[in-house]
Amino acid sequence: MIFPSITDLTKNNYNRYELVIATAKCARMITDEYVKERETAEKMIAANKESERAIFSMIKREFRDEKAVKCAINRLYTGDFVILSPEEAEIKRAERAELAKLNAASETADDAFDFVDSEEAEDADDFEEASEEFENE
Repeated sequence: MIFPSITDLTKNNYNRYELVIATAKCARMITDEYVKERETAEKMIAANKESERAIFSMIKREFRDEKAVKCAINRLYTGDFVILSPEEAEIKRAERAELAKLNAASETADDAFDFVDSEEAEDADDFEEASEEFENE
């Protein structure tokens, strides 16, 4: 018997086609993660030629020991990856876009605040110099 079963994965909310598409997308993401980790491990070994560590010891066990599709199915089953309806996906995209706008505005505001602080510090220095000159006269 295959574990987890299709009914466990779909939870009677999705059809098999949606499950296959989600599994394929998730497996592609896992494969990309594996490729990045392998490239990083190869660079580390190339930089330190005296290292006796093997490449496979530097890569996460999940990626090196299991097939990408099996990892994808396990991630879907455990809830690490979730299948969203088109409406839910659109809401998530809108939330991410709004968050990105807020982060960009926050960074701009922080830069402006730093600029105002430096101007206020210069004004305070000018005030102190002027008050010292006035007292000396």
